[in-house]
Amino acid sequence: MALKGIGYMRVKLAQHQSRVNLRYKQYAMKYQESEVGITIPPQIRMRYRSVLGWCAKGVDSLADRLVFREFSNDDFEVNEIFQANNPDVFFDSAVLSALIASCSFIYVSKGEDGEVRLQVIEASNATGIIDPITGMLTEGYAVLARDDKGSVTVEGYFTPEQTDIHYADPDIADFSVANPAGHPLLVPIIHRPDAVRPFGRSRITRAGMYYQSYAKRTLERSDITAEFYSFPQKYVVGLSNDAEPLDTWKATVSSMLQFSKDEDGDAPKLGQFTTVSMSPFTEQLRTAAAGFAGETGLTLDDLGFVSENPSSVEAIKASHENLRLAGRKAQRSLGSGLLNVAYLAACLRDDYQYKRSQFVNTTPKWEPLFEPDANTLTLIGDGAIKLNQALPGFLDANAIHDLTGIKGADTPAPLVAPYTPEGGEG
Repeated sequence: MALKGIGYMRVKLAQHQSRVNLRYKQYAMKYQESEVGITIPPQIRMRYRSVLGWCAKGVDSLADRLVFREFSNDDFEVNEIFQANNPDVFFDSAVLSALIASCSFIYVSKGEDGEVRLQVIEASNATGIIDPITGMLTEGYAVLARDDKGSVTVEGYFTPEQTDIHYADPDIADFSVANPAGHPLLVPIIHRPDAVRPFGRSRITRAGMYYQSYAKRTLERSDITAEFYSFPQKYVVGLSNDAEPLDTWKATVSSMLQFSKDEDGDAPKLGQFTTVSMSPFTEQLRTAAAGFAGETGLTLDDLGFVSENPSSVEAIKASHENLRLAGRKAQRSLGSGLLNVAYLAACLRDDYQYKRSQFVNTTPKWEPLFEPDANTLTLIGDGAIKLNQALPGFLDANAIHDLTGIKGADTPAPLVAPYTPEGGEG
């Protein structure tokens, strides 16, 4: 397959960069909504800009539950590579970036000491041509460094044969590094890919952004209306033309006002406009929260609308069924990308091009999406006993570890000593 070239990759990255930056602004709560409305002047609306973190909540609620454990059947000892690359930060950063922007990229390189290095690059700084069969790139491009103004200073172009490093500074010479892996050393970690969107879909959907924008406008209108709710508008009719002008601030905060009759004996009449109710804004905000919760698999409790009765762990799991399904889907898609990283990292470490089929038995393992409580552990224990009675050895320590997320003893001692045919207990 003919390569597109670094020029094509730069253009492709520029085309998708704005979409990714929009998601990151939504996640960081820095996106400024466009002026919408016909009743509130822009200068007044600017004073009551609202900030809402629902999009960040929708991402973090899933990202915090996706905890990578290890690779099982690790015939090539790839777990050691990840352990040497700060796994507590590496996995969380890769997963979070993939949920925000639909994908993230891992730059695989070898340090001066010969150790394999793994660097997470967000989607706004990397792109490539993906192979729909393997999920790896046929060629890739990444911005490796930018200056304080955001201009590119170091960029990398990745091919199956080599990695080219280019510097914006003409005084620094470009260089190339041979690639023994046979695939570009830039690996995508993709969230929910499909045939139409091979680079996946973001957790921050267009519908989610709309519901958050709708809620932010509701908060702004509510905040402005609260000023009139706190100080209701009053009026005076029948005031003589010869009367002194009324101080509006004094009329607002004073507890007693005095009006004298005019020379004809007429007295002015006081009145107050009907106070605007705040309840419609509360209902609007709840409607927006319900729509956002349905879009992201959350509940109204997650968005701040606390229910009266606290829920048990089982009730929380039942109410978050859509979130659980989304988490299982994310584990499958993200795990495939992490396995590709492990494959290329092993090839680079050993300077040998392994076959991808040699890693089919290596399986990514994740912690349970919902941590079990004491009641759940009891139910799992009872179920394990009954299943092992029906089929001896059906559930072993590894299966229990996957169900509970708790690693037990490597050699658990039996409660009762096994019976021996010679008689007595062995």
